Amino acid sequence: MASTPSKDHKRRERELKKMYKRQAREEAKAAKKAAQELAAAEAAQKEAEANQARIDAEFEAEFAAELAAEAEAAKGGEG
Repeated sequence: MASTPSKDHKRRERELKKMYKRQAREEAKAAKKAAQELAAAEAAQKEAEANQARIDAEFEAEFAAELAAEAEAAKGGEG
C-alpha cells in the first residue's frame, strides 16, 4: 500500500519554503543596502576629490598671478 505524506509533513514543507523565501528577501535587502552605502561613499569621495582639485586649481591660478605681478614689478623697477 502506498503511503502519502502526512499533513504535518506538508505543513513543514510549506513553512520551510516560506522561510527560504523570507531569507532570500532579507539577503537581497541587505545586498541592496550595502550597494547603496558603497555608492554613497564613492560619491562622497568623488565630491571631496573634485573640491580638492578646485581648491588646488584656484591656488595655482593665484600663485601664477602673483608671480606675473612680481615679474611685472621687477621689469618696471629696472626701466
